[in-house]
Amino acid sequence: MTIPATATPRRKVRASDDGQPALPGTETVDLSLRMLEHLAASREPVGVTDLARAFESSKATVYRHLQTLVRHGFVRQEPTAMRYEVGIKLFILGERIRERFDVLAVARDEMARLREQCDQAVSLSALAEDQVVVLEVLQGRSIVNFGTQPGTVLDLHASAHGKVALAFGPEELLKRCLEKTLKAWTPQTVRTRPALLRALEQVRSRGWATAPNQVLPGVNGVAAPIFNHLLSYVGAIAIVGSIQHIPATPSRDQIGAVTEAARRISVKLGWSMK
Repeated sequence: MTIPATATPRRKVRASDDGQPALPGTETVDLSLRMLEHLAASREPVGVTDLARAFESSKATVYRHLQTLVRHGFVRQEPTAMRYEVGIKLFILGERIRERFDVLAVARDEMARLREQCDQAVSLSALAEDQVVVLEVLQGRSIVNFGTQPGTVLDLHASAHGKVALAFGPEELLKRCLEKTLKAWTPQTVRTRPALLRALEQVRSRGWATAPNQVLPGVNGVAAPIFNHLLSYVGAIAIVGSIQHIPATPSRDQIGAVTEAARRISVKLGWSMK
């Protein structure tokens, strides 16, 4: 059984995904990049006709862009059909970029150790442009697997990873979060400014965060912050599982395992309590 990540409804792709028009002279690059992003998000190869419809462009234009991307290895064409998907070059570049996150490079062994201790899924996150992004996920040993994958963006106010980032990350991050509407993913999601501030004060005082039933009903997580040699927050490690196995008030063993894993990773990054 797999619990899927939050579904995104199908939509037509307009001039730009962020609502901003392409700069003069960059329309060709803009279309190529958005097509590449579209293919990366698709679970199966996509045909020229579907791409042309999605981007409200001609099939000839879409085909020319695809051939350029194919020539450079970013896209591949199915041998027996005029359908396209992302190529190996994009995967290779992604792996190289992921390794630039020092926290990911040093955390893998600790993630594996934490999974052995708790038998639950383990996830690692970092902050990127005011967003908490999942860097790595190790599935647990239960019959329920979680659809969260590397690259998933987590809500700051609703997830355990996000609360850790708000509590220990840059002050501006919290300020910008409070300026936005806090989405109610479930009836238990923290939705008001006072409630969120109280929750973050608790996270700071105890050094870890939970989010029982706040993103998905029946799911909870325990996350702890990771610091570097500058004593700055650089990410978080967490266990995630059914609330049956990770209750709203986690066990001492679970809390201890997560916080100790975060401490060991921090030490490897040069952090010291002295």
